[in-house]
Amino acid sequence: MRVSIIGGGTVGEETRETAADTGRLVAQQGHTVVCGGLGGVMEAACRGAKEVGGDTVGILPTERRADANEYVDVPVATGLGHARNGLVVMNGDAVIAIDGADGTLTEVGFSLVFDRPIAGLDTHDVPGVKACETPEEAVRYVESELGV
Repeated sequence: MRVSIIGGGTVGEETRETAADTGRLVAQQGHTVVCGGLGGVMEAACRGAKEVGGDTVGILPTERRADANEYVDVPVATGLGHARNGLVVMNGDAVIAIDGADGTLTEVGFSLVFDRPIAGLDTHDVPGVKACETPEEAVRYVESELGV
């Protein structure tokens, strides 16, 4: 299964560690992390996944694969800017949102449009997003929604 981990590009240390823990747990369960490929939550989730030998995909807003953070295994350059947010969601079977601002909110919207189960950790309070307290709860939720 692929899990899209979405969230802020600029975050504090606590959010960064939550994202790393989430990426680590997703990878430990044998799933691939999909993200926007840049910094903040995206980089931390990829770092966590790589620490346990997981696989990562970064769907970049730019035209350069080299813009991906150092923990992305498969960088996908799109040149689409924020329009790539739909692709981040479409390339996951489920979504975990961590923190985030307007860009994350668009990805939450795409998650609902594309009928992806979505767990939220300290993120937008939107109908259809399962609020979770811990990364473990978020991973369990998306797995259960997909029968994994």
